[in-house]
Amino acid sequence: MEKTTRKCVFAGTFDPPTLGHKAAIEDCLALFDKVVVAVMVNPQKQPCFSSKQREEMLRRIFPNESRLKVLSFSGTVAERLEKENTKIYVRGIRNTVDFEYENANFFASRKLDKDLIAVYLPCRQELLHVSSGMVRNSLRFQTPIDEYVTEEVKAYIEKVYTKE
Repeated sequence: MEKTTRKCVFAGTFDPPTLGHKAAIEDCLALFDKVVVAVMVNPQKQPCFSSKQREEMLRRIFPNESRLKVLSFSGTVAERLEKENTKIYVRGIRNTVDFEYENANFFASRKLDKDLIAVYLPCRQELLHVSSGMVRNSLRFQTPIDEYVTEEVKAYIEKVYTKE
């Protein structure tokens, strides 16, 4: 009997990737054979880091993980899922605000692909306070980012970040 490969897409802005993102990707790797991490490119947002920089930071967190594919995309989730030949879209949830936001996006995406399956992963309790916004604020005010990002991401940011 042929084994079916379980594959998911985990998309986000990752501006920059945090310990929460790392934990969610680790959970994806525990559940799926292949994980596509899609760095969203939203022309309406002005990210702190370029899509290529965000991709590089994610790759540095998981340097030897062959089951992980990191890429950038600017289309819809439905389009990315189709390109990756999977119906499973993973989202991390910290609180009820995240849940409401993700549910609204799920129903919008479901109109584009009726077979889309959303998997919501709850945030680890010790990471509930972590967000990319907190990292960006810390960078703006030159305060430590250690409790929000991995050592690899911190080292990368220290090399490339310039204060506005």
